[in-house]
Formats: sequence, C-alpha cells, structure tokens
Amino acid sequence: MVQVLVVSDGKAGHRNQSLGLAEALVRLRPGLSIEQVAPMPRLQALFALIFGRYALAQDKPALVIGAGHGTHLTLLALKRCWRVPVIVLMKPSLPLALFDLCLIPEHDQPPERGNVIATKGALNRVGSAAKVAGSGMILVGGPSKSNGWDEERLLGQIRALIERSPGSWVLTTSRRTPASTQEKLQAMDGVEVYPAGQTAPGWLPEKLATAEQCWVTEDSVSMIYEALSAGCAVGVFGVPWKREGRLLRGVNRLKEQGLLTAFEQWSGNSLPAPKQAFNEAGRCAGKVIARGWL
Repeated sequence: MVQVLVVSDGKAGHRNQSLGLAEALVRLRPGLSIEQVAPMPRLQALFALIFGRYALAQDKPALVIGAGHGTHLTLLALKRCWRVPVIVLMKPSLPLALFDLCLIPEHDQPPERGNVIATKGALNRVGSAAKVAGSGMILVGGPSKSNGWDEERLLGQIRALIERSPGSWVLTTSRRTPASTQEKLQAMDGVEVYPAGQTAPGWLPEKLATAEQCWVTEDSVSMIYEALSAGCAVGVFGVPWKREGRLLRGVNRLKEQGLLTAFEQWSGNSLPAPKQAFNEAGRCAGKVIARGWL
C-alpha cells in the first residue's frame, strides 16, 4: 500500500497540521495509508543527511510530511535516503529551496516561488457536517506575548451575545485562559462551559462540525481557522493587542474578506452563513496530487 509518512515531534498543533494534509490526501486517494514516526536524534539525522544511509523499519513511502522546526533535519535526511518528495508545513528555519514543497500561512508573508503555497492559516483536521439549527460555539483564548487581556470587556461581549442571540451556546476555554476568567464564565447563565482541560482530544472538532455559529476571541487564531474549516459562520470578540504583528494582520485580512464579523460590527442577528467553503487542507492536497507525487 502506498504510504504517506508523517514526521511528528509530538506537539499537538504540529501533528494537527500534518495529519490535516495527510487525511485530505487520503480522501482524494483512498488507497493511501498514513504512518507516523518521531524525528531522528539530531546527530543521527545529520549522519543520514551527509551519507544518505539510514536503517528504517518502514517501507519506503511515496511522500513525507512534517511540521515544526524539530522535524526539518529528519525531513531532509529522509529525502536524501529515500529520494522521495518532502513537504514542510509552516515557514521552515532552513532555506526553502531544500524542501520540495512548503505550505506557509499568508500572515508569514511567504515569497512567490514554485515550491511555496501560501495558505490561509495553518492546516487542520476539522471538517463540516450537517449543522444543528440554533447551535453555537464560543471559544475563549487568553493573554500571550502578542495580546493583552481585558476580562470585563470580554465578559460583557459574551453576555450581550447570549442576551441578543439566545440559543444553544457551548463554550470552551484554552490553556491560556486565566483562572479568574474561567470561573466567571462558569457562573454565567445561558451557556454550557467545558474547560479545555476537561475535554477529550476530538471533542472540539466534533462540536464545531455541527455548530451553525462560532464566536472566537480574536487572539485564538488557530481556533478561528478551525471554525472556518468547520463551515461555521464566525464572529470575533476583540482583545487588546500589544503590537500589529503577523497574527493581527491575518485576522484583519479575514475581516476584509468578509470571512469574519467583528463584535463591534455585529447587527445582533444571526451571523451570515459563509459565502464559500473554507477547506485549505483539501485545496493544498489537490495541489499535491496535481504534482504527480501520489
């Protein structure tokens, strides 16, 4: 069976990106299988890269995918040993020309090159399903090096949302959500709260798939893209930004494209349904297939 090999550094976000692409490839080529391996130790990867020899338990795959700086040397070593194309997700720390294909988010301002595809955010594994009428998700992030946190402003926005648009609201937090914010959210009426630490790995994608609407704090960029991938109508709660960096530029671009509704611009009615499908993993998988690698 033809294999797609995913080099995974064990970080959930990186694995989510790589499997998002790999699973989209399987949907287009049902005969494919997916295998996962950890990166080689650095010295072992350097040896394999220099000498082109490495003993592997796996059969030679058709394609190798990886995300995260810790996978880069292993990707290049496997490319040299196996003579197979390698795909890196996110902007690599090594020269772009070393990789067969680089999938880089638009907010990282990738150059226009034959081996570069600009993506709208990081790829993910989220898909859409039949929507449940009146269902909505609220996704709450927290402070980071890029943004501050105005707890009272956020709580006021969420209360206004529930009052003006009553329905079946389910809220989840993130690892960055301050404990005081989580406590006040759990005491709020009109919403079911599921703290991030108490949900199973597949819980959020499953909930997003059937939700009609989703409101996200705009610092949670990965969750914004997951909500869009799930086919939700998406609104964003504002947070205080420390600087106008690449993440804020990416969010503002989505607003300009009509893919997000800012809370300040919200009319109070149901959010408008997406005008077009948002499936970056599928789009990129199609471009990979078009290159004749599978």
